Amino acid sequence: MTMVRGALVAAAAAASQGLWIDKVGGNGGLRAWRGGAVLRGDGREVSKRVTVIRKGKERGGVVVMIAERQLERGGNMSSTGASASVLEERFVVDEPNRNVDNFRENFQQEPCLAPLKSGRLINNLLYREKFVIRCYEVGTNRTASMETMANLLQEVACNHAQSVGFSTDGFATTPIMRQKHLIWVTTRMHIQMKEYPVWGDIVEIDTWYQGEGRIETRRDWIIRSDKTGEVIGRATSTWVMMNMDTRRLSRIPDDVRQEYMPYVPIPPRWAFDPKEENNSSTKKIGRPDIAQFGRSNLMPRRNDLDMNEHVNNVTYVCWMLEAIPPEVSNNYELTQITLDYKCECKADNVVESLATPENTETAEAVSLLLEPKYATVASHGTYPSAGSNGKYSAAPKHSTLLFLHVLRLTKVGREINRGRTEWRIKHSPQES
Repeated sequence: MTMVRGALVAAAAAASQGLWIDKVGGNGGLRAWRGGAVLRGDGREVSKRVTVIRKGKERGGVVVMIAERQLERGGNMSSTGASASVLEERFVVDEPNRNVDNFRENFQQEPCLAPLKSGRLINNLLYREKFVIRCYEVGTNRTASMETMANLLQEVACNHAQSVGFSTDGFATTPIMRQKHLIWVTTRMHIQMKEYPVWGDIVEIDTWYQGEGRIETRRDWIIRSDKTGEVIGRATSTWVMMNMDTRRLSRIPDDVRQEYMPYVPIPPRWAFDPKEENNSSTKKIGRPDIAQFGRSNLMPRRNDLDMNEHVNNVTYVCWMLEAIPPEVSNNYELTQITLDYKCECKADNVVESLATPENTETAEAVSLLLEPKYATVASHGTYPSAGSNGKYSAAPKHSTLLFLHVLRLTKVGREINRGRTEWRIKHSPQES
């Protein structure tokens, strides 16, 4: 204990001089180094994977940053071979070199999933992770799609489950759930985007569990712009428990609840306040009487299968949007999507996607959009397109469109998903 404490003090002192401090996972020892010399707190050889902590003064405090390097067992770190790139700002200590023991304790309580992942637990109740929007995650307008955002929500949810010690086999199950052959299945997903990030933007996503009684649980998300800190999106989902052997739904056992309740905020926290006016996250989705638009012969690709060999939840989002006419998606932007999951879809299933306007206003707007003379729509209600006579004509203003959706198995007609989408008119294109 004395040796480890001594190493901590020496490491903290070295940090104040701008040196590297190495914390090797597994043995708790800290190492400071300078010019190729490695100071081992416990006298043992260093591991191959080393997490590096650098402390630098900023705003009167000490900023702790995380980086990663590779080191051969028994080798020395040199000033050239030990280059490391900063991955994340972990936390700030108000006063430099103050309370070294607390520094070590705080660091160990906020572990990264892996050295290259930037997510972290906050107070054991909320998980936060940042993502850069990649070029392959945006469309022709350089803007992320609903599919991109749904994938990011799924990623941060899985990372959260992994960070609190739940299994990494794709089911996010607790130890008792595995003993009882129980898994979580999604029953509803609702995503609302106020603004979409563009290529190169950084988004920060928070997620947390929420207990919802003995039948289901809830997971919520908040999406923020890293640049402005403003909330640009929200999402919520409900989950129920299913027996893997019988494929029947199950009540949540008390001992399972005891496993995940330590990670549930009390009092409850909501991405969508239940008392919020026009809260569409819980709105019931009706079944369309007659489908006006459709897309048939949709089949899962290999890429669409998740770790459980079922169709990934995000694939349902893509299939649902396949039924929307391009005249709509070219002129309107998807702002909200709700999916009610009815049954599983497997690799050999063939699916058809059906959609219909939810109200008369949407039906009228779509009918006008489908007429050849109306090309695009802009934020002021219309964007004129040149006709055969060189003059411009304009369609009536409809700022919001609403659609009902159904996904069903082609052969048996069984409904696998029911949904609703809301679209807002796109902004005027920029003149070149």
